[in-house]
Amino acid sequence: MENIQILALVASIVALVFAAFLTSMVLKQDEGDEKIRFIGNAIKEGAMAFLSREYRLLAIFVIVMAIILGVFIDFNVLDKEQLKSDSDVPGTAIAYLVGAVGSALAGFVGMCIAVRANTRTAVQAIKGLNPALRVAFNSGAVMGVSVVGIALLGVTLMFVAFSNDASIVAGFGFGASSIALFARVGGGIYTKAADVGADLVGKVEQGIPEDDPRNPATVADNVGDNVGDVAGMGADLFESYVGSIIATVALAAVGAATIGNSSVTEMDLVTFPLLIASIGIFASIIGTFLVRTGEGADMGRLLWSLRTGIFAAGALVLIGTAALILYLDLDFKLFWVVLIGLVAGQLIGTASEYYTSYEYSPTKKLAEQARTGPATIMIGGLGLGMVSTLIPGLVVVVAMWLAYYFAGLYGVSLAAVGMLSTLGITLATDAYGPVADNAGGIAEQAGLDPEVRERTDALDSLGNTTAATGKGFAIGSAVLTALALMAAYAQVVNIEVFNIMDHKVMMGLIIGAIMPFLFAALTMQAVGRAAYEMVQEVRRQFREIKGLLEGTAEADYARAVDISTRGAMKEMVLPGLIAIAVPIVVGAILGAEALGGLLIGSIATGFLFAIMMANAGGAWDNAKKYIEAGHVGGKGSDEHSAAVVGDTVGDPFKDTSGPALNILLKLMTIVALVFGPLFIG
Repeated sequence: MENIQILALVASIVALVFAAFLTSMVLKQDEGDEKIRFIGNAIKEGAMAFLSREYRLLAIFVIVMAIILGVFIDFNVLDKEQLKSDSDVPGTAIAYLVGAVGSALAGFVGMCIAVRANTRTAVQAIKGLNPALRVAFNSGAVMGVSVVGIALLGVTLMFVAFSNDASIVAGFGFGASSIALFARVGGGIYTKAADVGADLVGKVEQGIPEDDPRNPATVADNVGDNVGDVAGMGADLFESYVGSIIATVALAAVGAATIGNSSVTEMDLVTFPLLIASIGIFASIIGTFLVRTGEGADMGRLLWSLRTGIFAAGALVLIGTAALILYLDLDFKLFWVVLIGLVAGQLIGTASEYYTSYEYSPTKKLAEQARTGPATIMIGGLGLGMVSTLIPGLVVVVAMWLAYYFAGLYGVSLAAVGMLSTLGITLATDAYGPVADNAGGIAEQAGLDPEVRERTDALDSLGNTTAATGKGFAIGSAVLTALALMAAYAQVVNIEVFNIMDHKVMMGLIIGAIMPFLFAALTMQAVGRAAYEMVQEVRRQFREIKGLLEGTAEADYARAVDISTRGAMKEMVLPGLIAIAVPIVVGAILGAEALGGLLIGSIATGFLFAIMMANAGGAWDNAKKYIEAGHVGGKGSDEHSAAVVGDTVGDPFKDTSGPALNILLKLMTIVALVFGPLFIG
């Protein structure tokens, strides 16, 4: 075992130990009185019930897929010359199972702590803003460091077990992608069905506040924040993290030839991404201790409290990378590539923040468009989402150009590793948001002092901004990872150039361009169907439960939770199966060249479409919050009603279809990489 691989294992264990320490810090906080605990337990039970049903369903799929991989890839029943057939060990199938379990475990750990931090954050908000921020952020940090710890431990052990054979370890990435897609889609459908039902009937029809305990969909909405934005996001970035490392290792030989430095061997480039990931874990842990704020902090100060931790972690990664490159006598070009990845990630995240935060003019102008009704705010949001693709698109282009200049295709994949090196703290700033949101809901439902809700609302507003930033970051990392995996696929199938004048490549390209639109359509329609059932149920309860609207009777929360759960389970299957089946069918029928075209088309359209949907949805959401803060007519005005419509449409944009497109891109490329040898000649 290489020394760097040992370092990676040590870093992974340190991350998991730190996650356990943070968990103990969160759990020792006060859970609150009986009413707060009751609400918190309802959210926890709903979230765990959903995850249990989802994982039981996915277990069947994972077992079937592992058998397929073992038969066709490991044991090579089709007798393909490109595949190894002399091994008695189904390596790819084993790696797939380990990747699936690792991704599921990461999501489970994150959600377990999130549903327990909700009540504790609400209680700490009674004391002040900083105590509440610390609890919420620590719970997010548990998710962040758990994801990187489990991911790096799993991928390193797979490389050790299978002698750094990236073609086998790609199965690990495939397993992670499979779970990530279903987790993102299923969680997204769940949370938006509940959210749309709660908003349309509660806010618009009945005129009651958000998170009002009289609304039957309130608890389901709180549950959805955890299953979608915590477990789903964790699985998403777990996949990006391992995918970027696998692609970089797969391209090590190409990188050694491109760099052209006799002191840099292929083995150096195999272990280098593990080195960067290890440094990133230690840097992220240090960065978490720097997140602090004062009482009465405005949005700007709250944002900088989080940015301090992120920027410090990034600086430490660069210092550590430079020092180790000099110590190991590697080419300093590698440092510049890591820097490019880190800077690109920050720029994409900042661009998303600019277009979605009501601290800036785009969202403020969008809110002004509510003065003329829902139609104009819808038009404005779509336009804003479209124009917001410009900066992230150009950033990715420039990052690719520079990374390729320094280290070829290896550099492109290493830039993705650099971008994700601080994932431990970057994910923490994102995962904390749902906890703060739930804390506000609990404060409202438990009837805590208005001052408490003001503090949780401040943290929630910050969470909305960091969530938009996190989604931009996730999309940016997804496209770089997908590009790196596509390069690895081209190497596996021995295709140096995809000729777009070749009719097969062009056919594949068009099919690939269709896929993001088809996938988004399926997930949007799924939310629509599930939300319809939720709306009918909420209306029924208001109609049939006497005294519910007056507050003298209790809503049937369990029924609403069950509707969201059943809807998500039913609707997530088709999009997930299509994402896996289409690349295999195209490769089997049209060949490896067409599959390459499919990947090109899907990455190009999917990247921009995901950015558009995420930013449009975020802008609609924050335009509504800007109005609720007392601007443009304020809460309860016609402008507010128009903004609620925009927010309702934007919810599946930013929380279901948009984020799921990230995984679609990565999943199709990893499927191509794993099954690619079957499609050669």
